[in-house]
Amino acid sequence: MATLLLLLLSLVPAAAAAAYLCCIRRYTGSAAAALHRREPGRPEAGGRSPPRDFWTPRLCGFGLRLFVHVANTAFGQICLLPVLIRLNNFSLMRSLDIREDPTFIPEVTAEVVEDKSEAKSTSDIVKQLTDERSDSASNGFSFKGIKDFLDCYRSGKLTPSQVAKNIIAVLEDSDKSTPPLRAIVQWDREQIMQMAEASTARYRNKSTLSYLDGIPVSLKEDFKVVPYHHRVGTVYLGTEPETEDATVAKKLREAGAIIIGVSNMQELGTGTTGCNPNRYHKTPRNPYKPNHFTGGSSSGPAAAVAAGLCPVAIGTDGGGSVRIPASFCGVVGLKGTFGRISPHGCLPLSYSTVSVGPICTSVADAAIVYSILAEPDPLYPYGLKQPKATLSDMCAPDLKGLKLGVDWTFFKACDAEVLSICEKAVEHLQRLGASVIEVTLPEMEEVRIAHVICILSEMRDFLQPDFNKHFHEMNLDTRASLALASQFTALDYITANRQRTRTMRFLREIFSTVDCILTPAVPCTAPRICESDLSTGSSDLYFTVRSMRFMQLGNLTGIPGLVVPIGYSAAGLPIGFQVMAKWWDEAVLLRIGPKLEEFRYQTKKPSIYYDILA
Repeated sequence: MATLLLLLLSLVPAAAAAAYLCCIRRYTGSAAAALHRREPGRPEAGGRSPPRDFWTPRLCGFGLRLFVHVANTAFGQICLLPVLIRLNNFSLMRSLDIREDPTFIPEVTAEVVEDKSEAKSTSDIVKQLTDERSDSASNGFSFKGIKDFLDCYRSGKLTPSQVAKNIIAVLEDSDKSTPPLRAIVQWDREQIMQMAEASTARYRNKSTLSYLDGIPVSLKEDFKVVPYHHRVGTVYLGTEPETEDATVAKKLREAGAIIIGVSNMQELGTGTTGCNPNRYHKTPRNPYKPNHFTGGSSSGPAAAVAAGLCPVAIGTDGGGSVRIPASFCGVVGLKGTFGRISPHGCLPLSYSTVSVGPICTSVADAAIVYSILAEPDPLYPYGLKQPKATLSDMCAPDLKGLKLGVDWTFFKACDAEVLSICEKAVEHLQRLGASVIEVTLPEMEEVRIAHVICILSEMRDFLQPDFNKHFHEMNLDTRASLALASQFTALDYITANRQRTRTMRFLREIFSTVDCILTPAVPCTAPRICESDLSTGSSDLYFTVRSMRFMQLGNLTGIPGLVVPIGYSAAGLPIGFQVMAKWWDEAVLLRIGPKLEEFRYQTKKPSIYYDILA
């Protein structure tokens, strides 16, 4: 029986491959060859057809087990996976003739200018964000954010210690609920209370450390946080408690934040659903629809913020891993410029695509966290020459003077329900005085492939010892992803980084004419969880690649991106909108973000929500 199944598994892809190869012969003929032979300095690129779909089945249960077994045999490596590589166009780099030198790290240096007036302006804006009463307060539901906590502390209504006790009770309840939320996977009562009591004393003595003093915060499990285990979503890493904080954790402590624990994540950051069936983690639930995924890989941070466990969480983003879960869970996600916020103390799974960013209840909160965390880190080599982080014009009443770039062909490559609300959001920004300019984002299919090759090759390289030593302790979908990654060659990787050079050059030209680029956040809403996903996990390459469609440009080139919730599907699932800007220009994103929040007329309360200030 097993032999028959293996035979069928080999024949189906082979037959599909034969049909597919017949269909694409014309594409790989003279026209495509002419398109892909590029001269250095030539900015023109290929046509603007919509992003292509892929051929790959959704695998779970026994099918996933069988596939992973076959994929990691000689037959799988020689026959099965090469077919999948071709069917999903991952061999595209091999047909390109790119002359540009490769860019292995998307670090863009910026002249450091000491501007004390600008620094003061940023401080004034943060004060304004935390002091002013919102004019748009409604009678409906609203997430509790940093300002709500500060109001309670400053008025004496609550102390950080009282809030900490509420959080501990909520953490206990969330894990006992049906189904368990599984947003925070490691927490310690004594640690939480110790930080909270210290903050309470500072408020009593009027000696607070920052606007984050007493604010509950969680960090994704790929950050080192004392005294928790640095498991990174696995069962085999972090066998001993950490004794040294990541840079971000250290800065949060220095700011007086209450670290309530470390958040769940997809194992080793290898997917975008958030599915993680292993015994330490289990799959977190989407607070809006508990039978739907949160998105990944920063699944726990997004779920924790949306469920009210904390108003701020910190994640990492190598392929949309902050922005995708933020969109699916109806909260705000900011991916900083590559190197803007130090990832020192994270497991360096992909050194050229990963950025750090906050997931928050509002753009204002994201701006506050960003202003505290964004600065050079002597322990991290990239971003040392970054300009000072500013929040210029964030509180401007309109968007006059801003030029918003939209590639409508690319923009429309999403579900109709997502497109409808995102188009209306663009119109809303126009009404506020911004001008919308149509731009062309060249070679987005090449960008897609180049990003996949870069992130998977770097992860496979870093995890090779783990793959050999802990293969059977890894989740099935992780093994499948790493097996696929083993198909990429050194030439693939170099060509992908040549493409990175081209794409960064295209973006420099585009940003000379517009201030930002607008897209939907994710082409679809959060997918449903199947029962078998909870026990064996799942592998859905179609969904993974599709969910990253609007994310990969930022990760490949290092530009910043902000995701803001703007509405809901007919089923009540959140829909998000993305703004991307040039390197180091997060200020533009944070100026536009609040205007997008105004577009969402009403915030719906998640099905799972805890009000820890009540």
